[in-house]
Amino acid sequence: MTSPDARPTDWTQLSDEELLDLRLCDLRLSLRTSPLKERIGRLRAELHARGLRFEPHFWISDEWFTPDGVPGIAVPFYLAHPRLTRLELNQMLEVEGGTEEWCMKILRHEAGHAVDNAYLLRRRRERQRLFGRSSTRYPEIYRPRPYSKRFVIHLDHWYAQAHPDEDFAETFATWLTHPPEVWRQRYAGWPALRKLEYVHALMQEIAGREPLVRSHRRVEPLETLAKTLREHYRQRREHYGVTFPAEAYDHDLRRLFSDRPEHQHHASALRFLRRYRREVRRTVAQWTGAYQYAIDQVLSDIVSRCRALNLRLAGTEEQAKRDFAVLLTVHTMNFLHSGGYEVAL
Repeated sequence: MTSPDARPTDWTQLSDEELLDLRLCDLRLSLRTSPLKERIGRLRAELHARGLRFEPHFWISDEWFTPDGVPGIAVPFYLAHPRLTRLELNQMLEVEGGTEEWCMKILRHEAGHAVDNAYLLRRRRERQRLFGRSSTRYPEIYRPRPYSKRFVIHLDHWYAQAHPDEDFAETFATWLTHPPEVWRQRYAGWPALRKLEYVHALMQEIAGREPLVRSHRRVEPLETLAKTLREHYRQRREHYGVTFPAEAYDHDLRRLFSDRPEHQHHASALRFLRRYRREVRRTVAQWTGAYQYAIDQVLSDIVSRCRALNLRLAGTEEQAKRDFAVLLTVHTMNFLHSGGYEVAL
């Protein structure tokens, strides 16, 4: 561990290992000089274009969230500086909200929570009837039903199914993203369309009105968080990690690779997986919607089984790469749709 006196005053020049020993509160970030500034401005313009006079306030914290009852949005520190974005990628294998499109999706979702809080919409009986009560216990994990048509699909992991408030925020985000003719066609025949029509009418009703709640309270702002970046990422990896029974892959791995004597001089499956792990992981994440970090835990188990079974390539690397991407996708999708798939919140 580097002593504080030995560290350069500019933390942007620190190595990842050195940076991980800094406390979050020592980063001293500002939204005014952040890449998020332009995207926040874009969100505000979208709200104004829909006739809403409400503008959420923003602050930097350790993750995305909108506190209960607060008409404002916390944004994660790693999007406030490119050096921290690189660290996030190295630690978590992906950056939640790292592209402009992804960031705007999350901002629109969080704006749904903030509008809900600003106008006390959760108190309305029709809102409760369609979406459920906000007082419903918020789960640590949820088990989505990927084929359900009762919910819109905006963020990954069928997030609208996590809780009534997430359902409302996802429906609002869908309404804000697309004009009525688009979402009416996309969700024609879905029960979710009734929710969209309700949000559409509700936003027309409150358009031009001042918010009922105008608090600018900030919850867990970055300057109050004394944990180190190392502690932060350890907690996040524990939270989002997923464990699969490794032996369950043996049958398929033996079909893809081989431990037969005639293949003993071929390249090892371990070497193959190390070479293509990142590429295949990204591909499977794109097609399944699963967290790259979670998929990487599956890959770690598979690497362990390939080592234990002493497997080697039976054919060409190109064919093995295609087949392995299919194998990993099938197992991931089977897990997603088995009813045992749980998403951490």
